Amino acid sequence: MPILSAVTISLVEEARGGPFVFWDDVEASCRIASELGFDAVELFAPEPGFVPVKNLQEILSRYRLKLAAVGTGAGWLKKQLSLTSPNAEIRQAAKKFITSMIEYGGQLGAPAIIGSMQGKAASSAAVAECRMLLGEALAELCHHSHSRFGLPLIYEPLNRYETNLCNTQADGAHLLQTYGAPDCKLLADLFHMNIEEINLPQGLLDGGSWIGHIHYVDSNRNAAGMGHIDFAEVIATLKKINYEGYLSAEARSLPDARTAAQATIDSIRQHLGK
Repeated sequence: MPILSAVTISLVEEARGGPFVFWDDVEASCRIASELGFDAVELFAPEPGFVPVKNLQEILSRYRLKLAAVGTGAGWLKKQLSLTSPNAEIRQAAKKFITSMIEYGGQLGAPAIIGSMQGKAASSAAVAECRMLLGEALAELCHHSHSRFGLPLIYEPLNRYETNLCNTQADGAHLLQTYGAPDCKLLADLFHMNIEEINLPQGLLDGGSWIGHIHYVDSNRNAAGMGHIDFAEVIATLKKINYEGYLSAEARSLPDARTAAQATIDSIRQHLGK
C-alpha cells in the first residue's frame, strides 16, 4: 500500500467545532473530496449504522473513494465511555461500543481508531493501573479486529491535556509491545506530536513500523500549510520508516471546509511529488 490521502467527515453534533474538515452531509463531503482528488475519507459517526453500510458503500463507490478509518470518539463524547474507567461496567460498555465500530468499519475494509475512549487516570497514583487496563483492552480489541477482518486496530497517543496515559509515539509503542498487541498500529497525529515530541522526525522514528495512520494537520490544528510544521521533513521521515497508509486531514474547517481540504491535498501532492 502506498502513501494515500484522506479527509475527515464528522456526523457527531457533540464534536461541533472540533478538528474535522467536513460535517453532516456524507454524500456532499464525498463529492468534494473526490473532486479534489482524495483517495479516501475518514468517518466520525455517532454510532455504528448511523449511515447504513450499504448506503455508505454506494456513496463511496459513486465517488471512487475508500473508507480510510472510523473513529470511536463518540463513545466518549455521547456516553462518557472509557476503557480505563474505575467502573468495570463502563469499561465493558466501552469495549462493546468499540467492537461494534470495528464490525461497522470492517465491512468496508476500514480499521477503528481509539483516541479519546482511552480515557485518563484520575490521579498520578492511578496511571500505572490505567495503562494496564488500556493495554489489556487494546490487545483484546485488536485481536478481534484482526481475526474478523484482517485489519489492525489504530491507537492514538494524545497530548497531555487530553490524557496522562500515553503522550508520545515512544509511549504508544512501549504500551503495545508490553501488552502483546502486535495487530495494533499507532496513529501519529501531528498536532499532538507537535506538543509532546522533542521534534516530529524523531517522534516518527520512535513510532517506526508501529505507525499505521497519520493525522496530517498543522501545528495549530488548521490544515497543512496554515501553521509552522515542516511537512517536507515529515514526509521525508515517513519515507525513511517505509510508511504505508493514509495521510488524513483531521483539521479544523477554516476558513471553510473546501479551502481546508484543498490546502491539505495541495500539501500532500507537493511533498509526495504526486
